[in-house]
Amino acid sequence: MSIVIGLAAGIFGSLVGLGGGVVMIPLLVGLLKMEQHKAHGTSLVALVFTGIAGMIVYQKHESVVIWAAAILAAIAVFTVKYGVKYSLALPGWKLKRAFGFLLCFVALMMLLKSFSLSAVFTPNIVGVIMILLVVGAVTGFLSGMLGVGGGSIMVPAMVLIVGFDQHTAQGTSLLAMIPIGATAAYAHWRVDQLNKIILPFLIPSIILGSVIGGYLAHSLPEQALRLVFSAVLLWNGIKYIKTVNPGVR
Repeated sequence: MSIVIGLAAGIFGSLVGLGGGVVMIPLLVGLLKMEQHKAHGTSLVALVFTGIAGMIVYQKHESVVIWAAAILAAIAVFTVKYGVKYSLALPGWKLKRAFGFLLCFVALMMLLKSFSLSAVFTPNIVGVIMILLVVGAVTGFLSGMLGVGGGSIMVPAMVLIVGFDQHTAQGTSLLAMIPIGATAAYAHWRVDQLNKIILPFLIPSIILGSVIGGYLAHSLPEQALRLVFSAVLLWNGIKYIKTVNPGVR
């Protein structure tokens, strides 16, 4: 089952540049009955490999902006630890609700991109750097808190504000996820919030899935894929938002 989860997360993560955490975490919790915090930490380890494999495919299509990824990652690796600390301070049910809101946010952003919104404005190079720094800081915090790579923040910002095309935003996001995910995964490992047993099965399958997803992203109609993916995310997000506090009867 962990191999199937890795394939699914790799394909979807690389396909839309989100890293796969939004797919992997619900599957780890729902199918493998993994505790929420450990699912987040385990997802972070796997998404490092999603970033590596997916980015290589995107780079072959010249869809990666290395300097932008470097800016995003440079600030994110410093805010990751605060996200991890906040995550550990939350009970599992609250973490599930927070994750549900993130899924719904991602879905709405995907729907907006499906209608090909142009950039809100055209910033100069200084403005672009400032935007990327802010986005990177938020991405790092959310990555540590929710166990995702942060593509749900980075991709919409690069498309809607900076003005990158969809493929370039996704490829750049995958590259930035490598150091972000590694830093967040290390933070979770230090507090024993990883499931090391399934990683040998997850990692090879997520690499394969990421390669497949990267090629699909450059060959299949993006609008239809985003609409389907948005529907799946909304369904999962609403389910997580409805998580009940076990202390309230």
